[in-house]
Amino acid sequence: MNQIPPLPEASTAPPLPPEAPVVEDVSIHSSSVPTHWQQLPVRGARVAAIAGAIGMAITLAVLTIPLSLLLGHAHGWLWKLPLALVAGAVLGAWLSWRRHRRTSWRLDDHSLAVRRTHLWHSDTRVPRARVQHLDVRRGPLERSIGLATLVVHTAGSRLDAVSLSGLELADAETLRDLLARPDEHDGL
Repeated sequence: MNQIPPLPEASTAPPLPPEAPVVEDVSIHSSSVPTHWQQLPVRGARVAAIAGAIGMAITLAVLTIPLSLLLGHAHGWLWKLPLALVAGAVLGAWLSWRRHRRTSWRLDDHSLAVRRTHLWHSDTRVPRARVQHLDVRRGPLERSIGLATLVVHTAGSRLDAVSLSGLELADAETLRDLLARPDEHDGL
């Protein structure tokens, strides 16, 4: 006679822990695509403020002389020049800082979105299917602090290129690589 072996008793192994909740990875450096709005780094705002201060100061200083002559104040332009330089530097730095801090971007499965909410609000979306080629550019100031500019060249005539400056270098390169991949939905 064959005896049936007894059933094993309940396992003494500890119970498995409950499954951890699934949390969406929002890091651009991972293989998943972030879906929330990313703000540009503060270091880029400093560079933008310096560039804006220089540009606006020079512009106002250059305009001060002809405006003084045009308005008949030929003798008064000399004292107005330093005032124009200071006012232009302060105004340019403030506007550029604010514009940079109010720029954000988002990459989803279908498009790159860039939102600017400074004086004029704009929300630009570049569908992945419209991307022609991508450039990562780095000037001397950007290289010195680890930033880059991503330029997305698109098909079409209205917005043939979308530029996003002040990105972390790693984010710019990752965005370039992710946008360069053909979309599964466009039949490539």
